[in-house]
Amino acid sequence: MAVKKYTREIKVGLLTVLAVFLLYFGFNFLKGVNIFSPTHTYCVVYSDVNGLTEQAPVYIRGYKVGQVDKIQYDFAKEDAFAVHFSVDKHIKVPRTAECALIADGLLGGTALQINIPVVADVETIPLFASGDTLPSVVVPGLVDELQNGVIANLSSALTRVDSLVNIVSGQLEDNHLKNILANADRVSADLTASSAELKKMMNGDVPVLIGNAKEAVADINLFADNLKDVDVAATVQQIDSTVAQLNSLMQNINSSDGTVGMLLNNKDLYLTLTQTVASADSLLTDLKKHPKRYVHFSLFGKKEK
Repeated sequence: MAVKKYTREIKVGLLTVLAVFLLYFGFNFLKGVNIFSPTHTYCVVYSDVNGLTEQAPVYIRGYKVGQVDKIQYDFAKEDAFAVHFSVDKHIKVPRTAECALIADGLLGGTALQINIPVVADVETIPLFASGDTLPSVVVPGLVDELQNGVIANLSSALTRVDSLVNIVSGQLEDNHLKNILANADRVSADLTASSAELKKMMNGDVPVLIGNAKEAVADINLFADNLKDVDVAATVQQIDSTVAQLNSLMQNINSSDGTVGMLLNNKDLYLTLTQTVASADSLLTDLKKHPKRYVHFSLFGKKEK
């Protein structure tokens, strides 16, 4: 029983130690501190930190090598702010280095940058030890450069606007303005005359057109009313009766029983009539050539033999 009791206490103790370690590790991880990476701590003094905060990054030529650990201040001094920051232990900081405040991005953040000059013999240069204070310098950041550029461009633009205003003022003082005003008066007069003509046309021609349109609409309505009164069924029935009569007449003509049908369909009768017409034509021709053969007339009553 005693062994089991001690085993339980050991487990509880180990879990407690593990929880404390995880809490410490998580807290430092959220702060950006890697407890497994050894670092060197340095200090730099400023009269104005320009918005620098703890956990701000530390750069060397744009590469993050550490972060700000703590900022202490004493407003009784001119250099009121002591900034403590840690850098990776493997980074060698020579005595010729400077620590500058820079703008970190476009959002207005501030970071530290260690400026290390390029030297030929790195091994012989003296280095800062952990805990030393680096010389400070303030350099304009990206936002400051943009602001300065905008201000310069704005000043140039204002100068150009002022010149343009002077030119326009000079133009307004000469006869050019009078010509513009005279042209504007003429355009206004033309518009007034056009408006009067349009008003006259609207008062004169438009009512006549509207009256004609009303008469046309009345005629169309009258025609529609008359069309409604027409007995379409009776008219169609009469047309059918007429068509039936025409069909019967054509059948009688095509039939050989009727007189017309016999005239049209009997070939022998057609030939006889043709011969009769030809004989009559020959007789009339001979009568015209020799009328004395057929008409005998003498003034003295003597007949020619």
